Amino acid sequence: MPISPRTPEVRVPRLVGLMAVDARESAARRGVLLAAADRPDIHATVVDFVIRQYPPPDTEVPRGAVVTVWFDFGEGEGGGGAGVREPRRPMPPPGGLRRELHQPGDAFEAAVG
Repeated sequence: MPISPRTPEVRVPRLVGLMAVDARESAARRGVLLAAADRPDIHATVVDFVIRQYPPPDTEVPRGAVVTVWFDFGEGEGGGGAGVREPRRPMPPPGGLRRELHQPGDAFEAAVG
């Protein structure tokens, strides 16, 4: 759709936090198009979450304008996704490396040496 000076303005929806499929639907309902800065195949993207958008929500833009979004790819795409794993519960037993490694003079060294 060509944008002309008579094209009515629309407000950009809040897309941050939505899954890609929901962001596309929300953008279409508001009359804007989506482009992904970090994902050229935005129409194949389904479950990744929008973590950033430009222009920001509630900005008035011409109908048919492009809103750029960035995704959190989650697990399997190099983005992490597993979350923070510390602190572990229950706590690991004391000792650490000293407990696992043989100290000089141990019976292991006498057997090998």
